[in-house]
Amino acid sequence: MDGPIGQFLKELHAEIAAIADGSPATYIPELAKADPGLCGIAVATVDGAIHIAGDWDHPFTIQSISKAFVYGHALEVHGRDRVLRKVGVEPSGDSFNSIALDMVHRRPFNPMVNSGAIATAELIEGADTEARRTALSAMLARFAGRPLPLNEATYLSEKATGHRNRAIAWMMLSAGMIQRDPEDVLDLYFRQCSYDVTARDLAVMGATLANEGVNPLTGERALDGEYAADVLTVMLSCGMYNYAGQWAYEVGLPAKSGVSGGILAVVPGQAGIAIFSPPIDANGNSVRALTACQRIAERFGLHQFRTHPDPRAVIRYELDGGQVRSKRTRSLRELEILFRAGRRIRVLAVQDALYFGSADRLLRRAGELAGEADFLILDMRRVTRADAAARTMLADFHEQMRVRGDRIIFANLDEEGPFASLCNCLRAALGDLSGTVFESRDLALEYCEDRLIAEALPGGETSTPSFDEFELFRGLAAEDLQRLKAIAEPLVLPGDAVIAREGERAQQFFAIVSGTANVVTAVPTPTGLKTVRLGTLGPGQSFGEQALIGGGPRTADVIAQGPMELLVFNVADIEALAAERPAILIRLLANMAGELSERLLLASGEIRALER
Repeated sequence: MDGPIGQFLKELHAEIAAIADGSPATYIPELAKADPGLCGIAVATVDGAIHIAGDWDHPFTIQSISKAFVYGHALEVHGRDRVLRKVGVEPSGDSFNSIALDMVHRRPFNPMVNSGAIATAELIEGADTEARRTALSAMLARFAGRPLPLNEATYLSEKATGHRNRAIAWMMLSAGMIQRDPEDVLDLYFRQCSYDVTARDLAVMGATLANEGVNPLTGERALDGEYAADVLTVMLSCGMYNYAGQWAYEVGLPAKSGVSGGILAVVPGQAGIAIFSPPIDANGNSVRALTACQRIAERFGLHQFRTHPDPRAVIRYELDGGQVRSKRTRSLRELEILFRAGRRIRVLAVQDALYFGSADRLLRRAGELAGEADFLILDMRRVTRADAAARTMLADFHEQMRVRGDRIIFANLDEEGPFASLCNCLRAALGDLSGTVFESRDLALEYCEDRLIAEALPGGETSTPSFDEFELFRGLAAEDLQRLKAIAEPLVLPGDAVIAREGERAQQFFAIVSGTANVVTAVPTPTGLKTVRLGTLGPGQSFGEQALIGGGPRTADVIAQGPMELLVFNVADIEALAAERPAILIRLLANMAGELSERLLLASGEIRALER
């Protein structure tokens, strides 16, 4: 079923197909053969969705739209400084095939007019003609997500009739703007314009630019993200030739047109929009495609200067250590400490995109909270992206807080994701990210809680609990404790040992004498299974005691964090003991119920806090 975009494109296609203005380009004989009734639309998003209408799959030559991608290739291979010496970035105000050159700086005005495209064609990498042809084809294929066929007829037609371009190239040679044989450079230029694409291909190529150079269908990087912004900037100011100013005013999107009837518009960070229809106007722009882009930008509010994100939504919620706790199971004494000192831990849950405005809003509030707390956790799990400004501001803020003596901790900060450069900045300043960057909010909370508990208990709770101090055995008479102790089997385990396995039948339960164990389970994610910690248990605590209620399969894995000493109780032995002394089982079940009630109370409080 078509969604809102698909339905709109179908209606739009019917509207623009009725436009009868313009005619196919005639100065290239092959282009004059195009069917003027053809009209195709495609929209590709940065997450790989494709919306299409009309003749979206009809091939046409890419023509001048190729200039944007070759310009990006030149920047990536040679760097900004060299490319800027070869071609400028100023709008010329002239037609695409103008012979005018910037003689003051001895370079073409910009890479989107023919003279500038000839200059960048010379910069295609390769030791010889064949290598440069191969590099050109491979580069375009990375953007499109498939090899693009060369339209030999159009290529030969352009080569045979491209005398104005020859005049431009020879004039550039005489002015020192190119160095190689003009015929060799022009051969590459005619080739780059003669690759066949469809509207769908072109939309994917635009989405790749929108996605900071990564093809959203293949996941392959086609262009360094640093240079994708440069390409889009020049497309906005120069991509529509001497219609560029009017286009920026009406549509407000980076775009590039081609005389075969294609227009590619890019919504940075969101999508590529491609429209194909051969009839063009006096400026060389497709008449139907111009109208279509105007309608799309107006309908969905895509104009870059009329769309403003709200930085106030960057903070999802604020919590303190009294409202949300780690999954580390604590003793009663530790819980009392955290109850008193929990507000010394603050949590800011961050969401959506981080950019200059939203990062400023976040860090102003973070600075206020840092002055009220010992630990401030920034939970980045719901951050979708962060631009260079946000990353720089976060790194600077962390350094300022560190110098001031405040602890800023990052949770869910993926060192391989959008925050890789931030992590590099933090590592350069700190040398070690332990205690600063955690893979989850849960682990960050546990770290902060441990520091508060250590402050209140300088020596820690290092003593081994006596049998009557185990939480599950509270309230039992001395003789009943002795009976339980008699059936307990001691067990010593190394680190990483699996104590209980999810799905296996529960016939035993365990009490921890020393060491800690993680309770974990696997949950599905879009990229596979992820191990999630449900809790961490320590000395004096027990697990698996639900086996007393009726057995059944275990609901999670329990894994030793390090060397452990345990007491193992067989359910059959407990049942036999209960037949003689029912009070033992009654007390065990009552303690289990009390512990479960306490956990539910904590979970309910956390849920209420998170759902505010």
